[in-house]
Amino acid sequence: MDIDVPVRDLGEIDTAALCERVLGLEQDVWHEDEIRQKLFRDVHYDTESIILIFCDHDNWPNIDLIKGKGWDRLADVALPIMHDIIAKHYPKGGTIIRAMAAKLKAGAHIDSHTDRHESFHHGHRIHIPIATNKQVRFMIEGRPYKFDVGKAYEINNQKRHGVMNRGKEDRIHFIFDYVPSKTLQ
Repeated sequence: MDIDVPVRDLGEIDTAALCERVLGLEQDVWHEDEIRQKLFRDVHYDTESIILIFCDHDNWPNIDLIKGKGWDRLADVALPIMHDIIAKHYPKGGTIIRAMAAKLKAGAHIDSHTDRHESFHHGHRIHIPIATNKQVRFMIEGRPYKFDVGKAYEINNQKRHGVMNRGKEDRIHFIFDYVPSKTLQ
């Protein structure tokens, strides 16, 4: 969604339980659902994901949700955080159409792009850092942004954005998209 600024700082949040759960998962779990890598392979070839929910792009604007294998692994610790952020910053009555843990491998990058599917024009894209390092650069419109663990951020996914991870550790964010009910009417 175009939010008129590149990034909106949503403030500090308690991510301890979510971080502990995500960081404790076995490596093979990151390959159970590869829908992002298939749908957006030109951008997400260096990423891995644990999908909680994902919207069916073929049926948009109907919001048909697909529950991923990550739901049983993460929903109990992720849902309270998502609901808290929504309650503090967004109108009630909307729908979370995507929720996932997303990993950018050490030494990898996500090419600069704009999220094009129609659903991205309607949804607020929230990033919650789980693990990062000093060599990660999240670029929006050519400007670097630093995202800290323990905080949440909304990014403007209608601006060109990409990520470089020149560090030796993976960068992991929990990402969710929230569509307010009024944007689809």
